[in-house]
Amino acid sequence: MPRQFWDPSRKLLSAIRTYQSLRGKTNLYYKLRTKLCVLQHKFWSVVCAAEIDLICNIGGGLLMPHTNGIVIHPKAIIGVNCLIFHQVTLAGIVKLGFHVDIGAGAIIIGPLSIGDNVNVGDNVNVGANAVVISDIPDNDTQVGIPARTTKR
Repeated sequence: MPRQFWDPSRKLLSAIRTYQSLRGKTNLYYKLRTKLCVLQHKFWSVVCAAEIDLICNIGGGLLMPHTNGIVIHPKAIIGVNCLIFHQVTLAGIVKLGFHVDIGAGAIIIGPLSIGDNVNVGDNVNVGANAVVISDIPDNDTQVGIPARTTKR
């Protein structure tokens, strides 16, 4: 839940999660509440300048400190405890695993998978302004255009 009134990223995620929990219910109250969630989503999307679809599959613990310019494809799958900075684009069917950090301005063009999302050891970092066009294995850091593994 949002901690204060002006917390756009949390309000946007709250509208998305509430809509997803109410979707498909046939009671009149739930239908009206769903319409309210759609309006809240549109409002906070404009405030955040973000394009995140209402049906996007988002895991728990997603952090978006600055939501300005974030674009997420409707069929993207975002795992648990991910961090997405501003101006990030997830284009196409992108699957983020557990604990994936994406730097500001990164572009990820799918279909691809970042972390295998099977083990709990994904821990992948994508650097700022990186362009990812291929799968990234667990415990990896990628930077550059096109993104390549950094030397350890």
